Amino acid sequence: MTREKFEFVYQRAAERKGGVESLESIINKPLTAAKLASVSDDRWLACFTEKVFQCGISWSVVRKKWPNFEQLFFGFDIEKMLLMPDAMWEQKAQDPQIIRHLTKVMTIPANARMIQQEQRAHGSFATMVADWPTEDITGLWNYLKKHGKRLGGNTGAYSLRVMGKDTFILSSDVEAYLRQSGIVDSGRTTKRAQLSAQTAFNDWQQESGRSLSEISQVIAFSCGDNRV
Repeated sequence: MTREKFEFVYQRAAERKGGVESLESIINKPLTAAKLASVSDDRWLACFTEKVFQCGISWSVVRKKWPNFEQLFFGFDIEKMLLMPDAMWEQKAQDPQIIRHLTKVMTIPANARMIQQEQRAHGSFATMVADWPTEDITGLWNYLKKHGKRLGGNTGAYSLRVMGKDTFILSSDVEAYLRQSGIVDSGRTTKRAQLSAQTAFNDWQQESGRSLSEISQVIAFSCGDNRV
């Protein structure tokens, strides 16, 4: 298997998106480590919760109700989340102002506990994430899957991207490209697939000087149905 040079992937993406200027205008860049570390931990819990609820539910429906989530769960304050008894969680899960789903609601205290553990170890959960090396970003995915609740698959990776952590995402377009290129030839969540994808992205990063997030987006724009 010969990995395609990133410059060719980029050229194809630019052609599909109306030129370099147009392509660059739609590529989102990650936050710096310093800015990422300054994000309050309640925002991480809020993001995890929103992504969990968006799984299997229309994203627009979740966004429409999101202000109600913020109000009902006290702005996702970590300490307040961990002080709430089970009976209160069950009561809140039945509130018609939000999407009523007890199993998903119960990910909030579980993920709050994960965040609190990292607060004790690193000062804040955000600091831990900011310090995690991007050359092992799949290791962070697996950390979220193991220590968090319902943060496996692409949920954890999408949460990291939304919050500004530099990460690639195995979206349908990216995964299809990696398979067609022979880089990934096993299940997306297997260690083999993640290692192969991580190695390829690390190589492209060294070659291009771009972030994993930018490379991931360029690959997605270079294939699939997302033309101009």
